[in-house]
Amino acid sequence: MSSAAIRERENDEELARSPKRTKLDADEHIVADTSPLTDSKEGSSAVAAESVLPPSHALLGIAPSFASNGLRQVLQTDVGISEYISRDVPPISGIIKQRFTDFLVFEVNQDNQVIHLKSLDMPESSSKKGKGNDEGSSSTAVAEASMAQPQELVTNPESNTAEEPSADTEAKGKDDSTPADTPWNDQFTEKLAPYLSEASIGQLKTMFLEGREPPRVTDSGWGGRLTKTTEGSIETLDAVKPSEEADTSQDDDTVKRGKNRGGRGDRGGRGGRGRGRGGRQGGDREDHRKVLSEPISSKTDRTALHQVVRELFGGKLDSETDMSTPAGDNGSRIVIKWSRRGGGRGGGRGGRGGRGERSDRGNHPPYIHFTLQKTNRDTQDALGYLSRTLHVNIKDLAVAGTKDKRGVTVQRVSLRRGNKTVEDVWKSANQSNRRSVQEILSQRGDRGVRIADFNYRKAGLELGMLKGNAFVITLRNVQVENVGTLDRAMNSIKHKGFINYYGMQRFGTAAVPTHSIGLAILKSDWHKAVSLILQNRPGEHPEVVAARDAWLVDGNLDRALALMPRRVVAERCILESYKKQGGETRNAMGALSTIPRNLRLMYVHAYQSYVWNAIVSERIRIHGPDKAVPGDLVFESEPAAKGESGENDEMEVDDDAGNEEQAMPEGKGMSSRERKKAAKAAYVAPSIKILTEEDAHRYSIFDVVMPLPGRDVDYPGGTLGERYREFLRLDGLDPDNFIRKQKEYTLNGSYRKILQVPKDLSWSTLRYTDPDVPLAQADEDKLLGFDPPVVVDDGKFSALQITLTLGTAAYATMALREVTKTETSSHFQTGLTQASEDQQFRGVVAGGVAELDDDGTEMEASNTLDS
Repeated sequence: MSSAAIRERENDEELARSPKRTKLDADEHIVADTSPLTDSKEGSSAVAAESVLPPSHALLGIAPSFASNGLRQVLQTDVGISEYISRDVPPISGIIKQRFTDFLVFEVNQDNQVIHLKSLDMPESSSKKGKGNDEGSSSTAVAEASMAQPQELVTNPESNTAEEPSADTEAKGKDDSTPADTPWNDQFTEKLAPYLSEASIGQLKTMFLEGREPPRVTDSGWGGRLTKTTEGSIETLDAVKPSEEADTSQDDDTVKRGKNRGGRGDRGGRGGRGRGRGGRQGGDREDHRKVLSEPISSKTDRTALHQVVRELFGGKLDSETDMSTPAGDNGSRIVIKWSRRGGGRGGGRGGRGGRGERSDRGNHPPYIHFTLQKTNRDTQDALGYLSRTLHVNIKDLAVAGTKDKRGVTVQRVSLRRGNKTVEDVWKSANQSNRRSVQEILSQRGDRGVRIADFNYRKAGLELGMLKGNAFVITLRNVQVENVGTLDRAMNSIKHKGFINYYGMQRFGTAAVPTHSIGLAILKSDWHKAVSLILQNRPGEHPEVVAARDAWLVDGNLDRALALMPRRVVAERCILESYKKQGGETRNAMGALSTIPRNLRLMYVHAYQSYVWNAIVSERIRIHGPDKAVPGDLVFESEPAAKGESGENDEMEVDDDAGNEEQAMPEGKGMSSRERKKAAKAAYVAPSIKILTEEDAHRYSIFDVVMPLPGRDVDYPGGTLGERYREFLRLDGLDPDNFIRKQKEYTLNGSYRKILQVPKDLSWSTLRYTDPDVPLAQADEDKLLGFDPPVVVDDGKFSALQITLTLGTAAYATMALREVTKTETSSHFQTGLTQASEDQQFRGVVAGGVAELDDDGTEMEASNTLDS
């Protein structure tokens, strides 16, 4: 067979390579305190491993499990996963995710199209001068052909057929570069007076009339000094010398000269081609202006101030709780500042252009959509890497759904582009400053991330804007009694489905499961939540262990921050919050609020998932998986706009855009139109029916749903409903009250069907000998021309390759579990890989294609411990 050469990756400049993880000794303590172990913290002690689990774990009827070295392990049964549909079918032994290419995931968009990478070529925003108006980028055109969604592809800004920017877009463009066009009048002062002092109103008026662009102030020959507004005073900060700026009034020749030559960029010192290195565009200088209110003790008054700011300034100004100082007895302060439109830092290579390019870029719609393929990366981790590579704020990137870490996944991503073009994004993502086009088109993307197939759109993506996911899954070293048993198992899934459990990915892979953190948050036990997040975890990377110990053991906050990798998001946010508070750790709720909102809610959703799994297992044990019974819940009518199964990729929460407790509100930077749209999308509880003896026979088991904990949900009837309430009460929660003072943690709850039937299910058996030889190929490798997988007819081992499509929020590993009837946690599958007989034949076929380990380094054996 032909062999594929191993492609070496270039060294990454951002993250240093780390050695493989080392396991901690079994007798080492797990420190649960959130502050360093000093004499001032009495009562700090090691927490028993089993105490990390919720109290309701006792109702599952299983004992906590430990590895042979004494380390705590979280297994399927610990999160309520215990039952099967086809217990009468013998298990089929096989290894899940031995290689990353053994688990391929492709997003299915709202038009039921499966997303694939189509072209790696650089796109073009418009036709070149002198060519026809209908000529466009081949890369973008391919993307458009593969995405049957309403999209705005601008092929030529001067073409009559090109999409004109909307009035809202034009207004935003104007608003970004000119002072406010609405003069200040007495109504502003009158409405703000109940909440702000006269001095603060004066400062706000000055800041508003100055416009979004901070003014330049001359000072003895130095220009570009920015004004920084603080409470009761205005300070000036040195920005840059006038020689390092492009004069905004310069003529076209000057602009052209700054754009086409590598001299001084529009804003950032020594740059190239009109872009300063690391700087910002000329019209987007760093703005330190802000107005602080006096402490406001009444939550009602703080909310009212947020509403007044929104009404008066129409989204031009943002208001949020001031997190720079801890709240005192007199209440919290509200900070008001100009809204940041567009994304993050612009300069650098491939970053935002200068004013000379602004009008051309402004003709395109405000969003860029592209396809992302990621290998062995969490969705949030991949987006974080992209935000740094593209020099944008991570909040300007959005996806329709999160994907598995351990595997190769493909999905669409939207970017609120600011002044970036598709060419800029392609160049930055592919690091064209240090890689030639030939290298880009012949080597894999850096750090397991590749983006392609760009186009412009009027709107960004939101969670839930997908129909599901298509999978190509390969089980290795399959051992089965006979072909008949294999067909029985697969046909059982095809016709009877599988229990729609939330998979182990939902609960993390560490010794501290995410649902335990979620329970602490729901109980408003902020210190415990922070404690669990910062707690040491056996088997972590040495650099993460060193960072945790620097804080928990040595109390050295600066060293902990210096050592903590950026990919460890939650821990870094908490430590950075402590740093801003001068090392003070009492404001645990404030520290938690600095974690990105979607990550915080993932903890809460994990607890909901745990309870749902446990109650569904109870329901299957009591009533079986074959038919609906009295007490079951069904939809009276299928909910609209939530997918066929009636649930979204995320659980419902009370999403109040004006909640002042949100330190990082999703609505920040949104236009008034976007905020109004978000306000209209309020949660409406579906109509639910509790089955009785008279009507249970009219419904099938596939109609039965189970609620996730929250308000506005109905619990099952009979003993199962009582069991549900018992779980919640034992964990210290009131089953009938999920309203929280912090509104983002107020759960509306939702419903999820207890069984899932896959679509387009097919399977085949393959033979192989070398476990390092891929049996499926990722899109990127196909486009790079890597050798395709070749089946060895006389191979020593069998593999089962399954293709299927699942709806949103369904887990393919739970479908595989129904076949293998084994543990699906990563550490268990790692053990199977290491003990597998096929590992003795690694490397017998020369030239296997290397994969990435968790650090981004290439490796041959892919199934290592998760972080």
